[in-house]
Amino acid sequence: MAAGPGLGRTALAQQGGAQRPVTIVVPFAAGGSTDVVTRLLAERMGQLLGQTVLVENRPGGNTVIGAESVARARPDGQTLLMAAGTTLTINPVIVPNLPYAVADFAPISLVSTFPFAIIAQHDGPADIAAMVAAARARPGQITYGTNGPTTLTNMAMLMVLERLGLQMQDVTYRGDAGQLNDFLARNLDLMVVAGSTALPVYHNRQGRLLGWTSERRVPTTSEIPTFGEVTPGLVAQSWFGLVAPARTRQPVIDRLHGATVEALRDQRIERRLTDEAQFLAGSTPAEFSAFMQVEAERWRPILARIAARQG
Repeated sequence: MAAGPGLGRTALAQQGGAQRPVTIVVPFAAGGSTDVVTRLLAERMGQLLGQTVLVENRPGGNTVIGAESVARARPDGQTLLMAAGTTLTINPVIVPNLPYAVADFAPISLVSTFPFAIIAQHDGPADIAAMVAAARARPGQITYGTNGPTTLTNMAMLMVLERLGLQMQDVTYRGDAGQLNDFLARNLDLMVVAGSTALPVYHNRQGRLLGWTSERRVPTTSEIPTFGEVTPGLVAQSWFGLVAPARTRQPVIDRLHGATVEALRDQRIERRLTDEAQFLAGSTPAEFSAFMQVEAERWRPILARIAARQG
């Protein structure tokens, strides 16, 4: 985590700004991982800022509905967005007539990054090398589940397949639940999911966790390799980060940044993220902006091909 400005609750609370409640818009339904972490973050930020920090769930449109509401909000630091990789990396390229742009937001801090896991049946491939061998022996016949052609789970798998020179068959679901049910019923060879779904399957011995698409190994499963160890440079990850409407004054951004980074030191948040194979971040606004540019370039080749097919 990047070092924060070292401001305690009193200093942050004294840094001016209206004392109306701050609202963090979560573009996902209540009760999910992002919602829970954001509520923990909001509670601690409220203590540090000396004012109420609320969470408002505005799901829909693959995060578009919630993001648009914040893009159009007053740039006064009272309405923030818990943005996701989908929001500011994927949607601007593949969503026609998107009602917002990346430039409509001011970065505050990266909160976390998280990879995807590829899980095989217990009598399937034992490791990444075995998966590669099986796919080359049966091109296009091995099935894998994702949550749709323009979701990060599918694009992460496409990146893996392209880098390894493999062909497999995508089976699309509306969410992890349907994919998990089919996998447990042995109707799928592989699953591609984030840690919140992958880790229970692995720990309950319901499938073999072949590898993660992260830059480094996930600490809670240090025995499991990354796909980058097989093909260097392969990273396919998503992220969450706090942003404000563009044109929010810099002193306001600085105050919110200080509270966010300090709040991320809360052990409850760290434990929750760790338990779901997320990497705790915390960054300066400039670092967050640079991170988003790197992620956009990482996904650009696959996004361009998907956009061309849609067009």
